[in-house]
Amino acid sequence: MTHNQAIQDRAAFDLVRYANCWEDADILIEALAVKKGDRCLSIASAGDNSLALLANEPELVVACDLNPAQLACVEIRLSAFAELSHADMLAFLGFRPCEHRLDFFTLLRPSLSPSAQHFFDRNTKHVARGLIHNGKFERYVRIFGNWILPLAHSRKTLNNLMQEKDETARLAFFHERWDTRRWRLLCRIFCSRLVLGKAGRDPEFMRYVEGAVADRILLRAQEGLTKVPTHNNPFLDYIATGAFRHALPFYARAENFTKIRTNLSRLRLFHGAVSDLFAADQLGFDKFNLSDIFEYMSQDLFLQTARLLLENARPSARLAYWNMLVPRGIAQHWPDRVRPLQDLSASCFRRDKAFFYQAFHVDMVF
Repeated sequence: MTHNQAIQDRAAFDLVRYANCWEDADILIEALAVKKGDRCLSIASAGDNSLALLANEPELVVACDLNPAQLACVEIRLSAFAELSHADMLAFLGFRPCEHRLDFFTLLRPSLSPSAQHFFDRNTKHVARGLIHNGKFERYVRIFGNWILPLAHSRKTLNNLMQEKDETARLAFFHERWDTRRWRLLCRIFCSRLVLGKAGRDPEFMRYVEGAVADRILLRAQEGLTKVPTHNNPFLDYIATGAFRHALPFYARAENFTKIRTNLSRLRLFHGAVSDLFAADQLGFDKFNLSDIFEYMSQDLFLQTARLLLENARPSARLAYWNMLVPRGIAQHWPDRVRPLQDLSASCFRRDKAFFYQAFHVDMVF
């Protein structure tokens, strides 16, 4: 196995790794400023943020992923948006209690591709449970919420976490009640490179991570619990409660349902790497939602991929991407072609509800 092998050659892609997108669509939409006529490339993951991009009426969103299980997650969301009411869509996917998800699936199944039908036929227990709860990372998060947090804090403290507070009150709550020695110890264990790699992601996804993982996550957690409102943070909500009880991600909110539903025909799925997509699509793209794909790449492969992205970017294209534990930035390597939108990046990052990332980049091609 060579050091520069792509992630698809090093990790298994036959399961749902992420049943939700764990990047903040609110700052993504602000950063990309999608408009009518735009062609968008979006890393599919579970489909949440690819669907969110449809709200601004682009010409096209191509949701690209190496993992067919993730593309099946996108497909069934598309079908749920097309065939169900907003309330039924929330119930079917698992945002709300539901006793008849398999009946909904029977309705949606004919609109799925044969591969997606086969995937969900083999995983009806996931459908019955609620699809947003059945990714590997979600299971890791629920273990944290169900077993680790109660060891660190009382039920009263945990309930108080999601109550609305201003920044002064959040700071006081964090320093007086949350930031205990036990909290730091348990977080260092559960968010260590070993446990995060084995239980949450994949050991191969951690190959290019250097330094202490848990300490960086602890620092970002402090910022996320103090600088960013907690009461309407869907990511924190799921971590703390195992559900979206207090807040919904962008694509699932009632005010965005019709806007997304109207534009479903503009979303296209692509199975493969972005390099494969560019070989098949020569028209180029205006907006790029790149998630955190550079996290899993060697420096050489990152540079190769970034070069391909720039070659397929239209004038004034914007690229948005996150760094979690591996620092990667495009603009510094192509200063004659790319300008980092530093003020916009910093403003968005300060408000990023997915507080475990270390950086958020917004670059413009010129």
